[in-house]
Amino acid sequence: MTDAKSRIEETIKGNDVVLYMKGTKSMPQCGFSSRVAGVLNYMGVDFADVNVLADEEIRQGIKDFSDWPTIPQLYVKGEFVGGCDIITEMTLSGELDTLFDENGVSFDKEAADKIREANA
Repeated sequence: MTDAKSRIEETIKGNDVVLYMKGTKSMPQCGFSSRVAGVLNYMGVDFADVNVLADEEIRQGIKDFSDWPTIPQLYVKGEFVGGCDIITEMTLSGELDTLFDENGVSFDKEAADKIREANA
C-alpha cells in the first residue's frame, strides 16, 4: 500500500484538481464517473484523471487513502471533496463554484449557471 499511497499523494499534490474515476475524462467507464467528469469538462475545469480500472493497487489504494468506499473521488488542492452525489449537490448549490474560487481553480461560471438552470 505504501507505493500506492505515495503515488496518490504525488498525484494530488502535483495537480490542482484530480478525479479518481473508472475510465478517463474522455471515455468514462461508469455512470457516476461520467457524471462528475461531465460536470468538470462542461465547466472547463483543467483536471487530472486517474483511471482506477487500469491499476488495481490504485483502485483499492484510493479508497484506503480517503477512507471513502466508492469511485469517483474528487480532490481539489490536495483535499478530498467527495464522490458523485456530493459533487452533484455542490454543483447545484453553487458550493463547487465557491470551492474553486477559494482555491484559485479557473472554471466557466456561465457553464456552472447553465447546469443549475437545467436542473432547477
